[in-house]
Amino acid sequence: QVQLVESGGGSVQAEGSLRHSCAPSERTFSSAYMAWFRQAPGKNREFVAAIASSTGTTYYSASAKGRFTISGGNAGSALSLQMNNLKHEETAVYYCAARTSDHEDGIPVAGVSYDYWGQGTQVTVSS
Repeated sequence: QVQLVESGGGSVQAEGSLRHSCAPSERTFSSAYMAWFRQAPGKNREFVAAIASSTGTTYYSASAKGRFTISGGNAGSALSLQMNNLKHEETAVYYCAARTSDHEDGIPVAGVSYDYWGQGTQVTVSS
C-alpha cells in the first residue's frame, strides 16, 4: 500500500513562512490530483489547495489564494506547499492527499474524493 510521507511544518510567528512536502513511498505512484487539507482544533477538515498532476493546473481556497503556492506532485514526485504570511488562525494539522483516478468535475476539493492521505503535520502560528 502506497503511503504519502509528509515533512516540514513546525512553528512560526504570524506573517512568517513555512514549507511542507509530501512524497509517495513508491516512485511508481501515479496520481491524477494531489491536494492539501488542514484541520484546526475543534473544526472540520478544510480544503487548502490542489493540483492536477498531468497539467499542473492549480486551485486554491479563497483564504490560501495569493499567499500559498502548491507545486509538484507529478510522475511520483514530491508535492510541496509554500505558505507565506501565515495567520494565527491557520494553526492546524495539515494533510496531503492524492487521487489516482480522473474527476469529471475538474479538480476535486472534497476530502472524500481523495484515496490516499499523509500522516498529517502540525503547523503552529503564534500571534
